[in-house]
Amino acid sequence: MKPITSYLSIIALILALSTGFGCDNAQKRQSAEGDKTAKRVHISVGTAPTGGAFFVVGGAIASVVGDNNSEAGWEVTAESTKGTQENIRRLASGELEFALANAAISYFAVRGEGAWKTKHPIRSVMTLAPNVGLFITPQSSGIRKIQDFAGKRIVVGPAGAGFEYFLEPILSAHGITYEDFSPLNSHYTGAADLLADGAAAAAFMGGAIPTPAVTYASTSQDIFFIPFDETAKQSLFETYPFFNAMTIPAETYQGQTEPFASLNVGSMHLITAETVDEKIVYEFTKILYTHRAEVVKIHKAGKAINPTNIVKNVGTPFHPGAIRYYQEIGIWNE
Repeated sequence: MKPITSYLSIIALILALSTGFGCDNAQKRQSAEGDKTAKRVHISVGTAPTGGAFFVVGGAIASVVGDNNSEAGWEVTAESTKGTQENIRRLASGELEFALANAAISYFAVRGEGAWKTKHPIRSVMTLAPNVGLFITPQSSGIRKIQDFAGKRIVVGPAGAGFEYFLEPILSAHGITYEDFSPLNSHYTGAADLLADGAAAAAFMGGAIPTPAVTYASTSQDIFFIPFDETAKQSLFETYPFFNAMTIPAETYQGQTEPFASLNVGSMHLITAETVDEKIVYEFTKILYTHRAEVVKIHKAGKAINPTNIVKNVGTPFHPGAIRYYQEIGIWNE
């Protein structure tokens, strides 16, 4: 009987050890999974109010990077904000990791000029689509040029968005100032509704082509695209580096049968804070560039994510993490 007893004892020992190893491995797996969850990093991307291209493009960027960063383990979300000025301040305070901004406003912020009292430590990550600006008005308003704004109620963009950085020069070049009319603040979709209700005579809108709010306005009412004076445009080009000519192709918006000579009032660009870790910026840039075709599926502005455009200098220094990736793929110009 002793051999049988010994044999059974050995089997029991093996089973006990196997169970122990199994439990230990399970605990290790659970621990590893717990560590992975604990190390998960939340990344916020600041955009702009709903109705503009910034909101859509920013959401697309967050979605694409969020869906393609399994190794980094990031949770990436887009946040609707008041726009560039809020984004710059929240980057500086650490509330956002990335954000979209208008290059004209960034230009002054990083230098501490204009209404910016101090230099803001922001850095460019990627130059994106032109920010194509235009004024629209109902066909029935009688307004046919910018000088006709005098004495009227004009929507000049969301409060706190910083549009005055490029609108004041535009208006001045046309011989008119904010004091000559009644400025109204509204996000783009709201501006279209104000025009339809007769509460505003004209509205400024801008963003990548096509801008959702302009599409909305043109399909809900008959609108007129107010032309920019050619002499005024040339003056702007000579004075400010962030202005340049842009043409909106015919049929981009309902009722727009001819190409419209518009203005780039400061390109959209992706920015971050100087203090954001170089590895994070490098990986974010790499993922976004690698999966850029997915952004295009959401908004045509994604076509601007190309090797020639993304490294364009718009007046804000690039972050070292972005530079490192661009050098790696051979598109960075020293």
